[in-house]
Amino acid sequence: MSNYRDPESRGRHKRGSSSSGETQWVSWLVPLIVVANVAMFIVIMYQNDCPKKNNGVRGDCVAKFLKRFSFQPLKENPLFGPSSSALEKLGALEWNKVVHGDQGWRLFTCVWLHAGVIHLLANMLSLVFIGIRLEQQFGFVRVGAIYLLSGFGGSILSALFIQRNISVGASGALFGLLGAMLSELLTNWTIYANKAAALITLVVIILINLAVGILPHVDNFAHIGGFLSGFFLGFVFLIRPQFGWLERQHLPVDARLTSKHTVYQYIFLVVSLILLIVGFTIGLVMLFRGENGNDHCSWCHNLSCVHTSRWKCD
Repeated sequence: MSNYRDPESRGRHKRGSSSSGETQWVSWLVPLIVVANVAMFIVIMYQNDCPKKNNGVRGDCVAKFLKRFSFQPLKENPLFGPSSSALEKLGALEWNKVVHGDQGWRLFTCVWLHAGVIHLLANMLSLVFIGIRLEQQFGFVRVGAIYLLSGFGGSILSALFIQRNISVGASGALFGLLGAMLSELLTNWTIYANKAAALITLVVIILINLAVGILPHVDNFAHIGGFLSGFFLGFVFLIRPQFGWLERQHLPVDARLTSKHTVYQYIFLVVSLILLIVGFTIGLVMLFRGENGNDHCSWCHNLSCVHTSRWKCD
């Protein structure tokens, strides 16, 4: 190990036996994010208060024994959750309020809200499965930055293309972590065994998750925006020393050491940083100018929902 210490060094410990001498962090941020999301859902359900506010037009509240925490009628919300008005009140992404209501904070708050128990469980299980591994390897600062910025990127793309509905959920941030896993594999290619198998497996998982996004009522633009943000952020935050440098301790004392990072790693980093800055800038400018992304891309609506004989995207 070099003598370099970063802000995360206090939260990590040595691996039991690591040939590369790397360290492993204790994962605490990801569990904290899970707790925060669950807590926010409880707050939303308390605010929702279905027995008091439901007018009965779409049916009765579900699980009435929960009293004010009972769910909206399934015809209104099949995910066992609150009403859209409750979500909107507590920070759901809504284009008109962001652009014309000076409520840009909704680009962040929507990431912490979920439409129902099913939505929350699916996202939190995915976060635990993906996020803990990444945090153990790279620490809370880098993983936290990728999570938040990817969620923000997903919100921007969602607001540009979906302007008549609200949007909530941590899916954009989760897809950002998936994107970061892919770029991490590519930029740190030399240190991995079974590279092809790892790459194919990861790409298949990503494609399956993106394919699910073409179903109705799923905000695939948030998924795509989060994935692209996380993919480029991975080249910036998750760069690791190449294999030859990690194994330098096994070389003779007078042997010539390889450089810590390769040229292509630096190229990926610089290009990704430029694309991130340009992409976020253009997206924010278009958004706050009130532009509709569909006006610039006539076929892009198919990325979020594909019309079939079984369902309509409207």
